[in-house]
Amino acid sequence: MTYELIVVGASLGGLRALEVLLAGLPVDAGVAIAVAQHRSADSTRGSLESMLQQHTKMPVLEAGDKEAIVPGHVYVAPADYHLLVEPGSFALSVDARVQFARPSIDVLFESAADAYGERLVGIVLTGANADGAAGLSVVKRRGGVAVVQEPATAEARVMPEAALKLTAADAVLPLEEIGAFVHGLCLPVADRSPAA
Repeated sequence: MTYELIVVGASLGGLRALEVLLAGLPVDAGVAIAVAQHRSADSTRGSLESMLQQHTKMPVLEAGDKEAIVPGHVYVAPADYHLLVEPGSFALSVDARVQFARPSIDVLFESAADAYGERLVGIVLTGANADGAAGLSVVKRRGGVAVVQEPATAEARVMPEAALKLTAADAVLPLEEIGAFVHGLCLPVADRSPAA
């Protein structure tokens, strides 16, 4: 299977979790990454992107409305906007908050599942509410891969635990192992090492 998009959701403790995840994803993964990180509506534009950029060689950008999705790029939902995925591009929305959040992880995941189906990987990281649980279940139902941070390794375990209650995840991993796992999924079959 060729994966084209990875969607990631994080809340409390998410900055550190995203830094670790991105550091573990080599540039040659060849897949685009879209991130919904809960943050305050008045967050300084570009601050999250610049912090994450220090941990990856992939370009880290704030996603724009109607912006094309380019492999090998990391796109971050702007503060106070929902980030939606359409086939090949993003859309932004100021619709009502979902699970008290905008950007909402559920909105990102559900729209991405509709657009990419089995070519999608969804990752739920640390967080203090249930946002992302319903969205990850849609990713799984549409044939995508569902990955959840092992709750014991999360700064806030509510979000990964909520995801696991709704979805039979394909992988439940410590934070430090998620990048390598996803990289393995995204490698072309010819480049994967044979099973021992």
